[in-house]
Amino acid sequence: MNSLIKLELTRALRNRKFLFFSVIYPSVLFLIIAGNADSTTKVPGTGLTLPTYMMVSMASFGALTAVLMGNSERIAKEREGGWVRQLRLTALPGRGYVLAKTASAAVVSLPSIVIVFVVAAAVKDVTLDAWQWLALTGAIWAGSLVFAALGVAIGYLASGDAVRPITMITYFGLSMLGGLWMPTTTFPGWLQDIAKWLPTHAYAALGQAIEQSRAPHVRDLAVLVVSFALFAGGAAWLYRKDTLKA
Repeated sequence: MNSLIKLELTRALRNRKFLFFSVIYPSVLFLIIAGNADSTTKVPGTGLTLPTYMMVSMASFGALTAVLMGNSERIAKEREGGWVRQLRLTALPGRGYVLAKTASAAVVSLPSIVIVFVVAAAVKDVTLDAWQWLALTGAIWAGSLVFAALGVAIGYLASGDAVRPITMITYFGLSMLGGLWMPTTTFPGWLQDIAKWLPTHAYAALGQAIEQSRAPHVRDLAVLVVSFALFAGGAAWLYRKDTLKA
């Protein structure tokens, strides 16, 4: 399995388009959104400045891009091309393929998180305590596993032709409605009520809780745990179904 993980990492690092959208694009988007904001511009209801708030949102968005986009399309295309079928003829256990995909995506997601942090600190003067930087990195990185499981599920659900539109609709829908591109406090009340139950909203809320030096809300933790259980369970069921079909 280690060899497969190395192969997946090599393939991901050679894909310049994927690296741009997962590593560079979130930082660029952060600068566009927070570019004119200063240290006195605060997001209503949070006590956080706009740059500090959007730093967590864009770091979360970058990790989401890496694990969701990276997993779903590759798995669907490899299933269609017969690569997954070939791997089943080897000694690699079934779960090894999924673990290799998740591990490689998680490694790629880490630079996207760190680069957003560096840009926010260097360009927008975002300052936090050392423990907060470390806690933010760990929480956002670990939380991305929820969406890695979703990416695996979509990869086993969709065909090679259908996977991109399904992934893009899911990706943009979760990003926009979950408040990763703009604070949900700017949404209408009814849309805020929907947003707070989305895993992307709960995901970013973990980082915002760390920035506010408080414990995360139980609801946010529950949303992430339930979402991970649903996505991982769905991925496992679809994987077994695909294995029986083969």
